[in-house]
Amino acid sequence: MMIVIPKGYESATPNTVPSVEAVAKMQEYNQTLQKAGVLLALDGLFPPATGARISYLDGKATVTDGPFAEVKEVIGGYWIIQAHSREEAIEWAKRAPMSNNEIIEVRQIFEMGDFPSDVQKAAEGYENLPHSGSKE
Repeated sequence: MMIVIPKGYESATPNTVPSVEAVAKMQEYNQTLQKAGVLLALDGLFPPATGARISYLDGKATVTDGPFAEVKEVIGGYWIIQAHSREEAIEWAKRAPMSNNEIIEVRQIFEMGDFPSDVQKAAEGYENLPHSGSKE
């Protein structure tokens, strides 16, 4: 998974959208991923000002509406790609048309075989749930 962390998005207003130019460049990149056969999923996310956080203490859920005062970095979107290695995923991330000081974090998605057998047994039925099943 390639996670986009856009600078300043933590304080963006609810109606913040990317520029036409940024979207055009990103669409070109997205099509490159698709043509290469590595793209499994992608989405952009609304700013944190429109979100909510649910925290838990002693089994009780507490809802806090955005924006969130103590947040320094937030997720602005993501791609899920099928890469053969960590290095290949990093190479794809390096090609993304990002602005100055923006970040893409590359993280591997767990597959059931990555867990010990007792964890796999506890998760029986997981394979029937909707998920990407990808590695990077």
